[in-house]
Amino acid sequence: MPRRFSRSPRRVANRGRVLAGSSITLVVVLLFTACTAGPSTRPAIVQQHQPSGQQQQQTRSDDPRSLPPLRQAPENSIDWRDCDSDTRQRLGEHSDVPDELHFSCAGIMTGTGKPDEPGSSIKRIHVLRAGTGDVPLLVLNDVGGAPGSLYAARLAARMPDDLLEKFSFLGVDRRGTGKSDPINCIPDKARAKLLGHDPADDDISTLLDAARTAGQRCAIALRGTQGSYDSTHTARDLDELRRSLGVQHLNAMSRGESSRVLLSYAQQYPQHVGRFVFNGIPDPSPELRTMFGSMTDGAAAALQAFGEDCENGNDCPLDGDARTAVQNLVDQLRDSPERTEAGTSMGPALALYAVRRGLGQPQRWDELASAIAEASDGEPDKLAGFIEPVVEGTKKQPPRLDATIATTCNDTTTRPPVERINTLLDDLQDEHSLFGGLAAQRLVWCNPWAPRDEPIDPGDVSNVPPMLVTTSAADPTVPEKATQRSASRLPNAALVRWQGAGHGALRSDCVVEAVHDFLLEDVVPTQGTLCPA
Repeated sequence: MPRRFSRSPRRVANRGRVLAGSSITLVVVLLFTACTAGPSTRPAIVQQHQPSGQQQQQTRSDDPRSLPPLRQAPENSIDWRDCDSDTRQRLGEHSDVPDELHFSCAGIMTGTGKPDEPGSSIKRIHVLRAGTGDVPLLVLNDVGGAPGSLYAARLAARMPDDLLEKFSFLGVDRRGTGKSDPINCIPDKARAKLLGHDPADDDISTLLDAARTAGQRCAIALRGTQGSYDSTHTARDLDELRRSLGVQHLNAMSRGESSRVLLSYAQQYPQHVGRFVFNGIPDPSPELRTMFGSMTDGAAAALQAFGEDCENGNDCPLDGDARTAVQNLVDQLRDSPERTEAGTSMGPALALYAVRRGLGQPQRWDELASAIAEASDGEPDKLAGFIEPVVEGTKKQPPRLDATIATTCNDTTTRPPVERINTLLDDLQDEHSLFGGLAAQRLVWCNPWAPRDEPIDPGDVSNVPPMLVTTSAADPTVPEKATQRSASRLPNAALVRWQGAGHGALRSDCVVEAVHDFLLEDVVPTQGTLCPA
C-alpha cells in the first residue's frame, strides 16, 4: 500500500504523548549576529485534523523575502552505487523503513583545511541517497547521534511521499562519524571515566585527568588535522558536495547540534543558501548558568512527560513515578555499581546518560521504562543499550564519544577555569539534583583540549532566505528555551513550536506538515506557530 495519503505524513505511533511541563551538548557559541526576529503577531495554533488549506492561510508569512526556486540537479560526477542491503543491515532488524524505499551511496573527497591551506590532507565524506526526487535535500544529525546517513534513511521513511518524489534526501556522515573516516582516539579507560564520573562527586580531578588523556591521545592520533573537526570545516564539506551535485542553492535539514553547521554555511556561502530547516538549535547564550540551566530544564520536562506517559499506560513497571524511580536507581548504583554482560560498569552517571538519551526517543519509552525497572533489579544490560553506541561502539563503528568531543570542543573557545566549573557544578547540582551536575560536567571535557586555530567569526546571515526552525517543548538534548533564543537572533526565522516531548519535532504530523509546505509549496509559517502534542 502507498504510504501517501492526502497531505499527511506516514503516521508514527505516539500513544497520545502528553506534555506536562542524548547526544551530548557542550558549550555552544552560535555563529550568527543578534538581530530582530522574523514576522510575528500572535502565535498561530494549528489544531489537529485542520484542513490543509485553512492551515496554509493561517500560517502564511507576510515576509516579502522569497524562497529560492527549486532546481533539479543536473548530470553530475557523483558515482552513486546501490547500498540498500548494507543500509538495512546497519539500521537493524527492527527498522520500520518500508521495503519500497531504496538507498544508494557515494563518497566525496574533501580537504581537512581551507582549499589553499598547505599540509591539508584528503578525507572521504560518506553520503546516502533516499527518495527519487531530482532536487537534493541534505540531512544532518547531531554529531553524537546516529550517523547522518542512517538518520536520513529513518527520516525519509516518515516523510510524505510527494516530498520523496520531489527531493532526494542526502544523509551526510559528518567528518569523523559513521563511514566518513570515523575518529577513534580516546583510550577505553579514559572514555569510561569521562562518561562515568559521578556528578555528585565534588572532586573532579579524576575527570580532568581523563580529559587531559583524551586530548593528548587525540592530538597524537589526528596530528595536524585535530582542529578540522568542527562546524566551519564541515560547512565547507557541504559546499564541496553542492558543487559536486551541480546545484546553485543548497537545501538542507539539521537536527540539534548539527544546526551549527548550517549556520556556519549561511555565513560562509550566503549566496548558495536554499531552503534550510533547523530541527532545534543549541543555546546561543554566553552565560553558562543560563545555558546549562535550560538544558537541565529540558531533561526534567522530558522526564515528567515520560512519567505521565508511563502512568497512562497499561503495565508501567515504574509505579507511575518515573522521577522517583530514576532517583532511586541513581542512589542504588552510587552505593553499588552494576556490571553489564559486556563488562561495562554501570554507575550513576552512565545510568543518567542512558536515561537522558532514552527520553529523547519517545518511540522507545516502553523499552526505557522496562530498562529502568530491570536495572533497579540488578540487570543493567537493557539500560546500557541506550548509551552503548557512545561508550562502546561496534566492530565497524568506534564509540561516538570521540567525534563528539572533537567536534564540540573545536566549536567553542570557552575554557573556564576549574574553580568556575566547580562553582557551576555545585549550583546546578543543588538546583537540579538529577541532571544538573551531569550537564555542567561536560565543560571539563574541553578544558585541556587544544584551542581553535582560527577565531569564531560572528558572520552575517541577514541576507539569506527565510529559514524554518522547529522545537519540542520537552527536548532533553536541545531544550525549547535554547531554540527560542536562537531563533530570536536569526533574521527571517519562522519558529514552529511542538508541544510534545522528545529530541526533535519531526515526529509531529503538524510539524511535518509545516516542513512539507515550506519545502514544497513556498509557505513560510507564522512566527511562533503552535502544534499540539
